[in-house]
Amino acid sequence: MLHVRVVSPPGSTDDLVERLSGDPGVRNLVVIRGAARHPDGDAVQFDLLTRFANPVLRELRAQLQDHGSVVIQRVDAAINGPGEPADQHGHRHGEIPPVWEMVESTIRAGGEYPLSFYALLVIAGLIGAVGILTNSQILIVAAMVVGPEYGAIMATALGIDKGDGHAVRQGLAALTAGFALAVIATLIFGLLIRWSGETPRLYHAGVRPVSDLINSPNVFSVIVAVLAGVVGVVSLTESRANALIGVFISVTTIPAASDMGLSAAYGSWTEARGSTFQLLLNVVLLIAVGALGLGLQRSIWRGRTARADARARRSPPDA
Repeated sequence: MLHVRVVSPPGSTDDLVERLSGDPGVRNLVVIRGAARHPDGDAVQFDLLTRFANPVLRELRAQLQDHGSVVIQRVDAAINGPGEPADQHGHRHGEIPPVWEMVESTIRAGGEYPLSFYALLVIAGLIGAVGILTNSQILIVAAMVVGPEYGAIMATALGIDKGDGHAVRQGLAALTAGFALAVIATLIFGLLIRWSGETPRLYHAGVRPVSDLINSPNVFSVIVAVLAGVVGVVSLTESRANALIGVFISVTTIPAASDMGLSAAYGSWTEARGSTFQLLLNVVLLIAVGALGLGLQRSIWRGRTARADARARRSPPDA
């Protein structure tokens, strides 16, 4: 269930309330005339069963446009709330359609690129470089935890899905600049380590199992990137996104950026080229799978919801 707060222009409130009152997913509708400020208007609040959320929110957007505001919150628990079982009616295993307004809002929030975004990418790249030098898989995982590129990748994918050229350009520019800074930082770090004579003995001898795995793209790289993209889309649409999902996404990006700079610092140009191809391959695949996955998820759920509603209309009313 969701809780929705609306500020409605006074001239639109009567029509809005009439529409909401007739929707089977709306509960606990409250209208307070003239109570809202900044923007001024009527305060309208209601609870909304998640299964009915998408058409209601589309209608709110169309009716209010730029003349009001809508705030949506998830309801963690409801006591004696009417109609909760109906929220799962017609869907197997309690499945509920994603609320696309909230999914897209979450993705767009990850599509903001303050200085901390670039700083975290640089730090993640440096941690990854230390992990490669010392053949430490733990440090590689730590680098993937720090990396923030997951939000930029999904924001770019959403921009492609929605035809938003500005979001796509902004996301690609942020990814390009961020990874470039990470590569430059690891290049400088690698040169300092090399010139200081502190290169680990095994790395200097060419025993580089972590680096070899990163700079050798193959069919398994494609499989992992595609799976990572699918996991990212499903986790967002099913509201299961968390830090671990970001780590899975980063497994195909941050280590490659670290290895690019480090290999260049040590004159290992074949390895540097392999890491560059690995990074480009994975970023392109993640964005493509993200865009396709969002569109496919939306189409699948639209069809499933339509069939469920048709079954509900054909079924006899409860006695």
